[in-house]
Amino acid sequence: MTLIEDTRARLGAVGAWLPSAPLQPPPDVERAATRRLADAGYRSVWSGEGPGSREVFAHFGDLLAAVPDVVLGTGIANVWARRGVTAYKGGATLARAHPGRLVLGVGVGHAFQAAKLGEDYRPIDRMRAYLSEMDTAADESPSPVAFTRVLAAVGPRMLELARDHADGAHPFAQPVSHTPYARGILGPDMLLIPQQTVLLGSREDARESVRRRIAQLREYAVTAYLAGWKRLGYTDADIAGPSDEFVDDLVLWGDAPTIAKRVGEVLDAGADHVLLTPSATTFESTVDELLELAPAVVR
Repeated sequence: MTLIEDTRARLGAVGAWLPSAPLQPPPDVERAATRRLADAGYRSVWSGEGPGSREVFAHFGDLLAAVPDVVLGTGIANVWARRGVTAYKGGATLARAHPGRLVLGVGVGHAFQAAKLGEDYRPIDRMRAYLSEMDTAADESPSPVAFTRVLAAVGPRMLELARDHADGAHPFAQPVSHTPYARGILGPDMLLIPQQTVLLGSREDARESVRRRIAQLREYAVTAYLAGWKRLGYTDADIAGPSDEFVDDLVLWGDAPTIAKRVGEVLDAGADHVLLTPSATTFESTVDELLELAPAVVR
């Protein structure tokens, strides 16, 4: 069995993607939440690395040791936080300590993160050089235990990079319709692990959630997700509305059986593993909603 095949089997159909705030939640709270999600049947739990958050390799070392029967994924380890050689060594260290339980998602972040370091934001060039640095480190010091590497990829060039120089892609904040688009570029063999927002509620609740998200993206001048939506055919008017079609594509909303059906649509469209993130306002409410959904969505 290849590494990708083994990862696909370990991941199963559905995982959880948890937001993180600056140095929050407290480690004991997150350990307990991860344990509860694993017990509820989620096969993986992911979280990322953003402004003020914990350093992802130290963070995941703690979680992997505390919850020994779930796959953990970085969504994402930010390239602006460390050199590629350090990312490789961090992944190799965790993989050797916890074989088969790490998916290393790597992403180029956003322009405001590069600007804080005085760096130009050229995402494709930066990611290609970063992966090359990781690969050189791997050639010089091969890891005794292989680990899976996926890229935060939305647009066609980053998806091609994920296909040619990684094990697949982890698209974030994209509609359901992005999944067949991404699968078409990745081909049948690479991993495709999209994050999808879910909401136990009405379309109007989902519409308000979308409005809040768009306001946050504009506050930080994050353009990649907006560009991804437009690439799929959504207009400025669809996004500004937001239109019913756009809301229904971006958010899996409704009751638990309806959301479970929508998750099935994402899998049928080409996803290997779907990561669910409730549109909630706190870490605790995010976990509670995932636990409420589990009997319907976990496969």
